[in-house]
Amino acid sequence: MSANTFEWKPTFEPLAFARQLSTRTAQRPLSLAEIQQGICDAAARPLNRATTVPAQAYTSEEFFAWELEHLLRNGWQCLAHASQIPAPGDFLNLDLLGEPLIVVRGKDDAIRVLSRVCPHRSMDIMPEGFGYDGHSPAQARDGKPDCGHTRLFLCPYHAWTFELDGQLKACPEMQHAECFRRDEFFLKPFRAEIWQGFIFVNLDGEAPPLAKGLGDMAQDLAAFRLADMKLVISREWDCPFNWKVLVENFMESYHHLGIHHKTLQPMMPARDTWTEQERRFYVRSHLPYKESVREEYRVFESRGDFSAAMPPLPGLNDLQKSEWGLFLVHPTFLLATAPDRVIWYRLQPLGPDRLKLTTTTLVAPEVVARENFEALRESTAKQLVEFHLEDMEVCTAVQRGFYASGWQPGRLSHLEMPVWLFHRYIAARIRGKWPAEDGKGAPGQRN
Repeated sequence: MSANTFEWKPTFEPLAFARQLSTRTAQRPLSLAEIQQGICDAAARPLNRATTVPAQAYTSEEFFAWELEHLLRNGWQCLAHASQIPAPGDFLNLDLLGEPLIVVRGKDDAIRVLSRVCPHRSMDIMPEGFGYDGHSPAQARDGKPDCGHTRLFLCPYHAWTFELDGQLKACPEMQHAECFRRDEFFLKPFRAEIWQGFIFVNLDGEAPPLAKGLGDMAQDLAAFRLADMKLVISREWDCPFNWKVLVENFMESYHHLGIHHKTLQPMMPARDTWTEQERRFYVRSHLPYKESVREEYRVFESRGDFSAAMPPLPGLNDLQKSEWGLFLVHPTFLLATAPDRVIWYRLQPLGPDRLKLTTTTLVAPEVVARENFEALRESTAKQLVEFHLEDMEVCTAVQRGFYASGWQPGRLSHLEMPVWLFHRYIAARIRGKWPAEDGKGAPGQRN
C-alpha cells in the first residue's frame, strides 16, 4: 500500500463471503452467454421499464475475463493528468490490467506510455522503490513511491539502460551475442492520446481515435481549461467491489436522497438532476444547485473573500457556476466539474470484486499561486474524503448483496438514466456495436 493510500478498512471480504454462501445460495451460476443475454435483455427495455442486470455480471470471473478483452484492454483508459509530470524526465508508475506501465515526459517534451518490462529477461525495471538503493538514477518525487524524476531508465537486474523514449541505450557484456542488434530491443510503447490534459492509453491498440469521438464534450468543457489545471489532491482506495459498481454510483444522483442526504442532497437535490441524450462514447449528466444555493454562491463570488473557500474558476458562464456536471467516457473515465474545481477518478480493475481507485482534484493554476492555497487544499481534501467515505460504504454493501441468496432484479428510477445508458453501452459492445451507432440513441431528459 503506497504512502497516499487512504486507510479505510472494509469489514467485507467478497471471496470469503461468497464461499460462506456457496452451500446455501439460491442463485444458480450463470454461463458467460447467460450473463450477456441478461444484460442485453435489460438494456433493451425503455427507461420507464428499466431493470438492473444479473448479479453475476459483478461476480463472475468468466465475465470479468470477457470485460478485460472487450471493454477494458480495447478501450481508452485514463492514467494521469499532464500536470503530474510537468518536466522532461518526470514519470509515473502504475499497473493497469496486468500491465506494468511508465507514463513519462521525454527529453523532447512528448508524453509516452511505456511498458516497464525489460526486453532482456522480463524484469520490471521500476519495482517498488525503483530498484536497489543507490543503484537506479531515478529519484522519488513528492514523497510518493510511484512517481519520480530520472535522466534514463536502468533495469536493476542486468543494468540494461533505456532512454526516456524507451530505446535501448546500453547493454553491458553483450558483445559475444551473435546477430544481436541493439535497436531491436526497447521498452514497448503503448498507444496513447492526450485529451484536455489527461493521458489515456489503449492497451490493444485497436480503439477508435479518442479525441475524434469527444468533440462535443471538449466544446462543453472548453471554459474549464482542463489542460491548464493542476492536480493537487490524490487519494488511493483499495475497494472490495466491482469496477462497474463504482461507475454506476458515480454517475447517478438518485442516491443523494439516501447516503448523501447530509452532504450533497441539501445542495443538489436528486429530483432536479437530469441526463443528456445517449451518445456513442460518453454519458453526461447535470446536477443543478437548488436556487437558494445559487444565490449564496453569487453572494460569495461578489464578496471576493476566498480566505476559507476555493474561488470560482475563471471564465465559467452562469450555468456552469450553478451546477455540477458528471461525465463518463466509456469504459472508466469519470469526471465531475464544479464551479471551483474538477474531480477525476482513476479506476484500475483488479478482478470481479476488486478495484484500485484514485480520487483526485484539479484546480486552476491561479489557485495554486494563492498564499492560502495549502489551507484551501487541506479543507478541500477533507470534503472529498468525507463524501467518498459514504460512497465506499454503500458500494461495498452493494457488492455483498450480489452474493446473497436474497438478491433479486431491481427496477431503475428515471433518475438512474446514466446507469441504464451504461448498461446499454455494455450490451452494445456484447453485440460488437457502439451505443447510438445507428443514430437512434435515447433522447435526453431535457431539451
